[in-house]
Amino acid sequence: MAPRELPIACSLSASDLSRRVEEIAALGRDGLLDAEASDTSAVLRFRPGVRARLEAVVAAEAECCPFLSLDVRELSGALELRISAPAGAEPVVRDLVAAFRARSR
Repeated sequence: MAPRELPIACSLSASDLSRRVEEIAALGRDGLLDAEASDTSAVLRFRPGVRARLEAVVAAEAECCPFLSLDVRELSGALELRISAPAGAEPVVRDLVAAFRARSR
């Protein structure tokens, strides 16, 4: 039996999505050091002091977007978030990285 492919769709309502994007942007303002992204993957580095918030966002994103692979680890005194997604999810990866990079309200 072949593995079941997950649909590339976010399960959040428009208002919940808006709140989540603001939460991600605030986290990015407070802790993002740098980000590198390609079509279906990204690596973002954060200050260690935002660990609990980053893990909470990752857990929440895993719930609403189960097609994303999200992994947080500590490397060289910083937190690293690795995001990978299947083909077709490029806009989701791009939007997620853009939300973390948001610097102003």
